[in-house]
Amino acid sequence: MGNQTPIYGGQALLEGVMFGGKEHTVSAIRRNDQSIEYYYAKKPKKPWMQKLKKIPFIRGNIAIIESAGIGSKHLQFASDRYDVTPGEEEDGQELSKLEMIFGVAIVGILSFLFGKFVFTLVPVFIAELFSPWVSGKYPQIFLETGIKLILLLIYLYFISLTPIIRRVFQYHGAEHKVINCYENGLELTVENVQKQSRLHYRCGSSFILFTVIVGMFIYLFFPVDPLWFRVLIRILLIPVVLGVSYEVLQFTNSLRDIPVLCYLGYPGLWLQLLTTKEPDDDMVEVSIASFKKLHEIENNPEIIAQLNHD
Repeated sequence: MGNQTPIYGGQALLEGVMFGGKEHTVSAIRRNDQSIEYYYAKKPKKPWMQKLKKIPFIRGNIAIIESAGIGSKHLQFASDRYDVTPGEEEDGQELSKLEMIFGVAIVGILSFLFGKFVFTLVPVFIAELFSPWVSGKYPQIFLETGIKLILLLIYLYFISLTPIIRRVFQYHGAEHKVINCYENGLELTVENVQKQSRLHYRCGSSFILFTVIVGMFIYLFFPVDPLWFRVLIRILLIPVVLGVSYEVLQFTNSLRDIPVLCYLGYPGLWLQLLTTKEPDDDMVEVSIASFKKLHEIENNPEIIAQLNHD
């Protein structure tokens, strides 16, 4: 298929996949009667947000907030229909459009911030416990970073053992395979997609790892004592770490076809060995359906006009 649809990202859902293009995001999920159901959302076009998204180091935070809000809507759609027979959805299950957009966006953003606070501050307190044996600014920061990385790997490993999260990670792998197949200029068939790698440079998993590494280098410019100041500065630097990490992710993605320099993105790819799993053919079929529906909506003016009118 022609390279008409720029893909800005994707997300694995409960029994489905979401893809995002320039104007819209589309989800496809597998219902328990084996049918495929779609959900679409138009990306918000607030002028002030569009201006901020062009400013380096700020645009990363805006992209994260936007992604959390949009992703939450698609997660809500998938979770409402997960393991529910079509036609048996509860009355009143559907919220008004305004309630859904506002509610799930806030929940998504707060959930992301809560997780970021936990993985940022818990390593600080653990490292402080070792201060009698590991003292000094640089040893403490290196220890804090090591603890943060270990906690991240342990967390991802154990949640990947649960059946439902394993399936989500399989859909995550299917999402990457479809994008890789598309970017390689191949026809989107189950056979072609399954031959692709389940790893991708632009993955959010890579971004999470970069926040750990980038955070370590940024923290080197600040003292670790007293503890209250260390905690405060970690909180205040969260937007800075996110913004710089976003730029690093974009930079490594631009180098992925350059010999030697492409290895800068490998740590993020290695982390994806935990956050993605090999999908089965049915999962790939759903991922292809989601991508094709996005392609149809983004490149068909009549469909866009219809959706915008609705």
